[in-house]
Amino acid sequence: MGDLTANFSKSEFDCNDGSAMPMDVLVNVQEQAENLQVIRDFVDRSITVNSGYRSPTYNKKIGGAKNSQHLLGNASDIKIKGISPKEVADIIEGLIRIGAIEQGGIGIYSSFTHYDRRGTKARWNG
Repeated sequence: MGDLTANFSKSEFDCNDGSAMPMDVLVNVQEQAENLQVIRDFVDRSITVNSGYRSPTYNKKIGGAKNSQHLLGNASDIKIKGISPKEVADIIEGLIRIGAIEQGGIGIYSSFTHYDRRGTKARWNG
């Protein structure tokens, strides 16, 4: 069980290089987890967070976008077992459309789906 929502814990969103998460980022991570919880409840399957918060150093190291939503704790790269990245994107799109989760960015990659809460619609293929 998680400490942010029923199924998500802060550690799942920690930077992959072990950098400490700033407190202002944690507030955003909490909201991100709440949105992911809606997705999880809808699909009734666990969600793996490959990448949540990224420190500026780590983001630069992996070639992340300069103004990445990951830097703010507003983004997650996720996988759902048995559901393709494209299908995950379609599910997120539908949940945004009905107002169940926040509007933002959806990126479809070969092995994961990016979802962020930037507040404006952005769509891309990685």
